[in-house]
Amino acid sequence: MLPQWNRNPPFNITRASHVVLTSRDLAASRDFYTQVVGLVLTEETPDVLYLRGLEEAAHHSVLIQRISADEPSCRAVGFRVGDEEDLEKALRYFRSRNVSVQELSVPHQGRTIRIIDPVGSVVELCATMEVAPRFMQDFHLFRGGSPQRLDHFQLVTYDVQSATDFYAEIGFRVAEYTTGADDQLWGSWLERKGNTHDLVFTNGHGPQLHHFAFTTPDANSLIHACDVSSSLRAGDIIDRGPGRHGISNALFVYFRDPDGHRIELFTSHYQFIDIEAPPIRWDISDPRRAQLWGFPASRRWFFEASVFENSPVKEPLLKADVPTLEAYLAGT
Repeated sequence: MLPQWNRNPPFNITRASHVVLTSRDLAASRDFYTQVVGLVLTEETPDVLYLRGLEEAAHHSVLIQRISADEPSCRAVGFRVGDEEDLEKALRYFRSRNVSVQELSVPHQGRTIRIIDPVGSVVELCATMEVAPRFMQDFHLFRGGSPQRLDHFQLVTYDVQSATDFYAEIGFRVAEYTTGADDQLWGSWLERKGNTHDLVFTNGHGPQLHHFAFTTPDANSLIHACDVSSSLRAGDIIDRGPGRHGISNALFVYFRDPDGHRIELFTSHYQFIDIEAPPIRWDISDPRRAQLWGFPASRRWFFEASVFENSPVKEPLLKADVPTLEAYLAGT
């Protein structure tokens, strides 16, 4: 069930790096991400927004590209590798495993490779990015939720076991996981940088991007983002929370942007560094895994997500019910 963690992977992935989204209305996206969330706008063109967190020195961690008629989607999630040699090692590794891989030259992040992993997720790897000034001590610039840095992605997949096996082989370690009565994997929380997760896979119609997440300085920042969304009359954008996860122990709130993409602001998850620490198992029937205070999420939180462009969505192999708010209120 749980794969063996490869402590000597073929190349070194260091952290979650960036996400590439599409939008029908860049002006609405800019206002949402700079005013409600509080990201820094590094650069804007008529067709692209480049945004980053307050403590990030990289040119961007959120890249939003204009579309016209298509449904908004996620074009890729990105990770950083240690250096250019690791990028070359990754290229050779994926080619040797017959993983779909292409080389790209992406503005502001240089040489990039893009793969389609075995469950259809679109993933970019890069080694470097243009440097931008950090604003972590420019407190007069803090607004919205004061997001500090991109921390992780959660992806929906039709085959959690295969996804977990693939990423464990390239160095990701399972910190926490969810199973049902038959011990089949419903979700896996995988880390590279020493906290609880850089990448999460949960069971469902996939591949899809469930959310991407930024750290905030404290719980007050989460509440302030909610207040800002209200004062700006931003509409029904608070998707879930505030609350505290059982998995990771983090305080959280989720928003939906004007195109429906989901972003999490969170704080206070724990370290997962020592090699002897075992992964934590949660049962799918326990609502405390997703909300430690015992109040489950809505159906839309579990079942709505952003599709990957040109990646067909498949039925999940695992059939399992999850506790939802609607079922809780109905007493079932």
